[in-house]
Amino acid sequence: MNELWSALTNSITPYVPGEQPKNIDNLVKLNTNENPYPPAPAVFDAIKGAVNSSLRLYPDCNATCMIESLVRFYNIKHPNAKLDDSNFFIGNGSDEVLAFALRAFYGQERPLNMNDITYSFYTVYCDLFQIPYVIHPLKEDFTIDVDSFVNAKGGVIVTNPNAPTGIYLDIESIKKILDNHKKDVVIIDEAYIDFGGTSCADLVCEYDNLLIITTLSKSRSLAGLRIGYAYGNKSLIEGLNVIKNSFNSYTMDRIAQAAGAAAIDNWEYYDIITDKIIEDREILCENLAKMGFITLPSSANFIFTTHPDYHAKDIYDALRRQGVIVRYFNKPRISEYLRITIGDKEQNIRIVEALNKEFGL
Repeated sequence: MNELWSALTNSITPYVPGEQPKNIDNLVKLNTNENPYPPAPAVFDAIKGAVNSSLRLYPDCNATCMIESLVRFYNIKHPNAKLDDSNFFIGNGSDEVLAFALRAFYGQERPLNMNDITYSFYTVYCDLFQIPYVIHPLKEDFTIDVDSFVNAKGGVIVTNPNAPTGIYLDIESIKKILDNHKKDVVIIDEAYIDFGGTSCADLVCEYDNLLIITTLSKSRSLAGLRIGYAYGNKSLIEGLNVIKNSFNSYTMDRIAQAAGAAAIDNWEYYDIITDKIIEDREILCENLAKMGFITLPSSANFIFTTHPDYHAKDIYDALRRQGVIVRYFNKPRISEYLRITIGDKEQNIRIVEALNKEFGL
């Protein structure tokens, strides 16, 4: 305990991010779900164009250029959602957007419901903002127990596809949750939705209590710029802006806004990339299956896998010796699983070669 810290600070166990090695020249880094492919060429052009004398000025606090790009994108991809600029909120990474959302919509009066195996930042934010929460165990096959959420009191947050399992929850199940929580905000965290499944975007015009949060870190190859956004009913966006403007009005710098707008506008480039990752994910799963691994069905840019004959920690250490970094969680129920980000073809081959070398599989 640090005597100079507040009681709250002393009580919190912070989120532990995936390792970011300083020297990655000889490493295959597959531990933090980063995209193996570069951003669209137009993104680099946008960044170069933003580096000018205007950097002496504060950025647009509403990230209007990015919101305009999002409106165009969703009118093409999800016209039934009928979204306009009042439906979007931009933040410095989806983690910040999540933090603002939890602060805006949940309090001490009613709990927030979440899964036991999910993005661990949720409980950290709840502890930080002193929001009570209820944990709902996943089923034995790691799928979500929808009925437990339907019958719960309070708000709901669901990662879809889930992390770290990669399992997708269908739209009808989400509607069932929404229908039974009309007086509570339901957050669907769609950080990985571009790699499988169907987005809940079309439900926004149907449910005033639905907030969807996503990121440009994964499918848009922009983890290094920290760009996230939320969309939902106008009243929810207004609530997010109240919190943001009570904390930091200028969360998005000029360069990030320009890059984010270009990434959204060049969605066709990223569709090609996500298709590659999906194809390579299936190939890696097939190769691991031949080696005896059991992998959960993934709709994300990573897989969650286990081997019946070897401990996950031993596999993790062996891969590390071969210069391949994956993610190991020493937590209940999942301590025998590894989360492996889908790399490019060469990186995925390196995994298989490393396993062959260490275990002769």
